[in-house]
Amino acid sequence: MNRLLLLLALLLMSSASSAQTRTVDPDSGVVTWETRVHGVTLSLTQILPDQARAFYLNRGMTAEAVESYANACVYMTVLRNDEAPGVVRFRLADWSVVSGDRSRPPIGVDEWLVRLEAYALTKAALIAFRWAQFPPEQAYQPGGDWNQGMLTTGLAPNADFDLVARWDVAGETYEGVLRHVRCAP
Repeated sequence: MNRLLLLLALLLMSSASSAQTRTVDPDSGVVTWETRVHGVTLSLTQILPDQARAFYLNRGMTAEAVESYANACVYMTVLRNDEAPGVVRFRLADWSVVSGDRSRPPIGVDEWLVRLEAYALTKAALIAFRWAQFPPEQAYQPGGDWNQGMLTTGLAPNADFDLVARWDVAGETYEGVLRHVRCAP
């Protein structure tokens, strides 16, 4: 009977979470970390500093403003509700970037907009910036609803960290963790 309970517990745990994957694009060397847990897929793909620079320079930002962003450890972030038991709701302020003995939320779009005020950017450049960022909060319907956007950790190049993403389904909190993510050099 005890063996049966142990086996049942292990099966339940394995269905709630799956192993993290790490893939490397053979052409660019860009790394993607992904996990699927509680019916939700979470992934981070490195955006190299030169990629971030090119993206925002081509959208009207000044080189000085772009530099502060490009060196903030940028990722393309995807969160998708594949099979969660209801609507997935998250707030980026509830997520944690854990590096060494420090833990804090990622740098959200609202904080970046305040930082960018110092550069007197055009309205068009600020709109382009805002639209490309991962949203500060969102709700995803079951069956594959998702979103993506750029997200920064604020860590130095080559820094190692864990990302703890938290979300709510019908009042119950869940989390997915990406471990040993590395900022691009």
